[in-house]
Amino acid sequence: MKVLFLSEIEDYLFDLTEVLYQLEYFGFKENAVLYITELIQDITLNLHHKQKRSAPHYFSRYGKGMSYAVFKKNKNTQWYVFFNTYHKNGETIYLIRFVGNNHSLAQYLM
Repeated sequence: MKVLFLSEIEDYLFDLTEVLYQLEYFGFKENAVLYITELIQDITLNLHHKQKRSAPHYFSRYGKGMSYAVFKKNKNTQWYVFFNTYHKNGETIYLIRFVGNNHSLAQYLM
């Protein structure tokens, strides 16, 4: 199994550490970096274990035929990871195409 992130998603997650710190979700920048690092690790290690759902049509702008999985980080925040699954040479590859949380996406998932 392999998990790959589009470069735009890597950039988004990197920039998100600064945003979380600037908006004072974290008092120290290191804590924001750790939060995102742990999210990436969770996705990389556990995506294949998560329940997968078909992505609603709204998200087709990020890719066709996607699925999504939910990663709960705390009691207030869930992250939605949108991806395509490919099989090559007996290996399953997950390509992450979009990442967002319940604060910005919930209305599109109902």
